[in-house]
Amino acid sequence: MKTKSYNLVNTVEQEEMDAGLLAEYYTVAIKDGKAVTLPDVFDSEVREDLIRRAVLASRANRRQAYGHREHDGKRAPQPGMKHSVEWWGKGRGVSRIMRKTGQRTGAQNPHTRGGRRAHGPMVAKDWSQKINSKENSLARNSAIAATADSEIVAARGHRFDENLRFPIIIDGYIESRDEGDEKYDIESMPLQYSTRKFVAMMEGLGLGSDLVRARDGRTIRAGKGTMRGRKYRSPKSILLVVAQTDGLAKAARNVPGVDVVAAKDLSAEDLAPGGDAGRLTVWTKAAIGAME
Repeated sequence: MKTKSYNLVNTVEQEEMDAGLLAEYYTVAIKDGKAVTLPDVFDSEVREDLIRRAVLASRANRRQAYGHREHDGKRAPQPGMKHSVEWWGKGRGVSRIMRKTGQRTGAQNPHTRGGRRAHGPMVAKDWSQKINSKENSLARNSAIAATADSEIVAARGHRFDENLRFPIIIDGYIESRDEGDEKYDIESMPLQYSTRKFVAMMEGLGLGSDLVRARDGRTIRAGKGTMRGRKYRSPKSILLVVAQTDGLAKAARNVPGVDVVAAKDLSAEDLAPGGDAGRLTVWTKAAIGAME
């Protein structure tokens, strides 16, 4: 299977005033590049069941154990057991519940106010899930194939121009200034204003609306997660797959919703966050070569 890559030509404009130079403006033009032979994984069957299973297993294997400590009497009481209690004994016609010393209020029992939890979480619980290595590889290959289908990508909620060619592969990069044109390796682009240049590249490709969707879709998480270092939820946008984490990777990692991953570290969870196949993925030509 062959497809054409995209070459990017970035025209840099900068106005000069009496006080000095103003900010640079970028206009990216897209041109067809050379044909790229895709690896066989792009022709794999899309197995959404395997993708979801692999993603859930990956998330479960990262889950941290949690729970209260073991009860150790007054030295280290567990929650709900920090009371001075006594038992009234038999023969009073009341239930045999521990009561706070000198009071009639029940304590410590699971069904009493402020008592311990009946069957609380245990640190020793194993949350991990097993998945065969071949199934994991098939899930990753299936997720890669899903990124090459525009209908699956659109069904996941991503926004892009209708005339965009999938899979999206970028190759050449040229910066055009008044002094002349400079050609760069796309993955080793200069770091000056690189994030702004990356956004201009994606807008030139027709992916700017998806970046706006991720930026404006940031919401405050419901529940107690707001107190635990994960206050906001942001939609997933573009996944950039590179061969090496150089200039382009550093430029893209600051954009909301954009993730960067090396081809050698690619997993089903990167390509299908939450188990939903068809993430909007941009590949570099070097990343395609690293997968072969």
